[in-house]
Amino acid sequence: MSRLIKHESAGKLRTQLCKAAGLTLRELAAKTQVDDATRDMAAFVALCLREIDATINESVVAWEKRDYWVKADRFRLEWQWAGHLSAVLTRALLENNTELLREQLLKIGARLQAIKLPQRNTGGEPWHGALQRLRDTAGSARAAAN
Repeated sequence: MSRLIKHESAGKLRTQLCKAAGLTLRELAAKTQVDDATRDMAAFVALCLREIDATINESVVAWEKRDYWVKADRFRLEWQWAGHLSAVLTRALLENNTELLREQLLKIGARLQAIKLPQRNTGGEPWHGALQRLRDTAGSARAAAN
């Protein structure tokens, strides 16, 4: 049996997700009112952060195998904001709390400030339908908890 080679590492995926969230936040900053498109954009950011959080343990596995526990823990602490802000943003969207939504989007923007973004968004608008996907995943998570 041959080895499977994974071409996309967790770090590369994390970078792509950070750029996607940053571009979405830049588009979101141009919005003046909270409407369905704005909620879709915010939901897309929440889903990106959830995926970023899922890549963290995958990144530190190699360090832990070599007993670099401190390095692994520092990396987890450096990125723990993603899971936390994703959960709060999801709650704000599901409860339709616009004030909390704005506050969390500002915090996320501050975290992603160092990411270099392209001048134009050539990736299209991947956030269409993101709010429904977020509701579906939140509903399935609640059903699994019960």
